[in-house]
Amino acid sequence: MTPTTAQPAPLDPADLAALGEASTATLTTQLFKLGLRNTYLSGLRSLSPRAPRMVGEAFTLRYIPAREDIDVLEVYDDYDHPQRKAVESVGPGQVLVMDCRGQGRAASAGNILLTRLACRQAAGVVTDGTLRDVAGIGELDLPVFAAGPAAMTNLALHHAVDLQAPIGCGGVPIYPGDVLVGDADGVVCVPRHLVAVIAQPARAQERLEDFLQARVAGGAPLRGTYPPDAQTLRLYHEQGSDLLARQP
Repeated sequence: MTPTTAQPAPLDPADLAALGEASTATLTTQLFKLGLRNTYLSGLRSLSPRAPRMVGEAFTLRYIPAREDIDVLEVYDDYDHPQRKAVESVGPGQVLVMDCRGQGRAASAGNILLTRLACRQAAGVVTDGTLRDVAGIGELDLPVFAAGPAAMTNLALHHAVDLQAPIGCGGVPIYPGDVLVGDADGVVCVPRHLVAVIAQPARAQERLEDFLQARVAGGAPLRGTYPPDAQTLRLYHEQGSDLLARQP
């Protein structure tokens, strides 16, 4: 399946920036308030400690199980192989999200392909499978989240089929254009139509919790602090706003 030509309405950069300020923990809470309980991609970890936080729109790639008579090394002679085509189709600010059915015995990609994605200014890579050449991947300034490493080529286990179709990754439904946010806790999927709904509340929650964290670290008890009572909220609006105003 080739990438779709229809383009969704652009997201507000201010909303994306707000998501970038919020932790994945905060985002799951905001989504939970709206009734969404399955937004955290299970079992993934960062393989790129040098990279910044990840925020970007999903570009999806789906794998089905490989078949021995089809998935042979010669398929990579075709530059339009779906895996290669996906890499060359991901644009700046997009996250390549791969559906590997949670199977990691063979890698879903390696360092050369991820280096190409970094050169294309992709916002990140997410797979519920594994990756190979992880030593090189760890040197990239590209956020990468996967289940772990594997040395075997993906052809031993995976057959690339669909680009820009709905997929499942880490047990979560991912639609093209959804926003993926990643940090030290893992990856959260924010449905595209909810980005504008939760972005600013998530930023506000994050700033309040930074204030509460400092209060608790300074010896304040949980009662009255977390959750904050009226007095603590008054202090936040008096002191917290001043602190934020002094930030560069």
